[in-house]
Amino acid sequence: MTYDLVIGDRGYSSWSLRGWLLFDAFGIPVRTISARLYTDELATVLREFFPARTAPTMRTPDGSIVPETIAIAEELATRHPEAGLWPADPRARATARVLAAEMHAGFTALRSHCPMNLRVSYTDCQPPAEVLNDLQRLETLWSWARQTTGSTTSWLCGAYSAADAFFAPVASRIATYNLPMGPEAMVYVNAHLAHPSFRRWRAMGLVDGADQDFYRRDYPRRDWPGPVRLPARATDSLDTENTACPYSGKAVTHALELFGRRFGFCNAFCRDKTVADPEAWPDFMALYHS
Repeated sequence: MTYDLVIGDRGYSSWSLRGWLLFDAFGIPVRTISARLYTDELATVLREFFPARTAPTMRTPDGSIVPETIAIAEELATRHPEAGLWPADPRARATARVLAAEMHAGFTALRSHCPMNLRVSYTDCQPPAEVLNDLQRLETLWSWARQTTGSTTSWLCGAYSAADAFFAPVASRIATYNLPMGPEAMVYVNAHLAHPSFRRWRAMGLVDGADQDFYRRDYPRRDWPGPVRLPARATDSLDTENTACPYSGKAVTHALELFGRRFGFCNAFCRDKTVADPEAWPDFMALYHS
């Protein structure tokens, strides 16, 4: 059985990113129900998810309604202990929960000055002192976590955990606004930008509806600092190597071209999310390499 998860715009909803990672990064099946921010869509969708008022909100296979990412993380960890949302080691697990709790409730200056926007990256956002203080606190927490848990991986508490999922939107903010962080912190940020689940979410966010004016800023822009995508492009030609969509198995109606080869998909969104970052999608790359 599959969970339902109500989400906002993938390009902008940091809480939705965090909630979705708690599924995708840990191999838990989920069906997303999207509602565009700054419209009445979210309130309309959430009528079926009482008493929730925000995205993300989870509905479990047995019908339980769970808003808020902290609650979603704990409920998924209880129902799926094999997924490893929290570290198995008690000391590392306690550290991870401290990190998630502070991220859930704190860093208001950073959130306000630098709202998540996965569609752009700026050279400078002139962060005020309050934002710089939040960044310093992040560096302190991240360093403390690695020292406390003895992590030798790219992540804070050993293997990727719910604590890392909670910090993924912060990593995206650092990338979007080119925020000043030390070398060790930037290693952690870059690990997020390269994480397969994060790349899939961002690829969808790049093509998931029109730009939201609320997030528009006039800062000078630069290229996205994460992994460079392969140069795929949409094409009108349906003379494709495959006759079935690599994701749904349905008949091909849309296509992309990559290095002179054409591949088909069952709808525009399947094609466009693949154009946005082909290497984010294992099923497409398996087709490409076949």
